[in-house]
Amino acid sequence: MRHKHGYRKLNRTSAHRKALLKNLAIALIEREKIETTVPKAKELRRYIERLVTTSREADFNTHRTVFAALQDKEAVKKLINEIAPKYVGRNGGYTSIIKTRIRKGDATQMAFISFV
Repeated sequence: MRHKHGYRKLNRTSAHRKALLKNLAIALIEREKIETTVPKAKELRRYIERLVTTSREADFNTHRTVFAALQDKEAVKKLINEIAPKYVGRNGGYTSIIKTRIRKGDATQMAFISFV
C-alpha cells in the first residue's frame, strides 16, 4: 500500500527519475508547453513549481540553486529572467495540466502541461 507516500516512482530508479524530471523541466521551460503522460506531468508540476517559487527572488544564490537542479544555463536564465517574474504576486499554481488523448501504442492517457 502507498498510503501517504510522497511521490510517484514512474517505474524508474531514483537516478533515472531525477534525470527524467530534470529533462522534462528543461523542455517545459524552453517550450512553455509539452505533451507527456499524466503521471509524469503531475510529478513535473511538483518539481517545476518549486523551482519557480525559488526563482521569484532573482539573486545570485537563486541562480546557483536553480542551476544545481537543472544543469542548463539557458533554461536557468529564461526561468529567472522571463518566467518567474510573471508569478511574483501568485502563491503557487504556475502550471496547468490538460488531458488530451489516449496514446495508441500502450493506451496511456496523455496530457499537455504548460505555464499559466
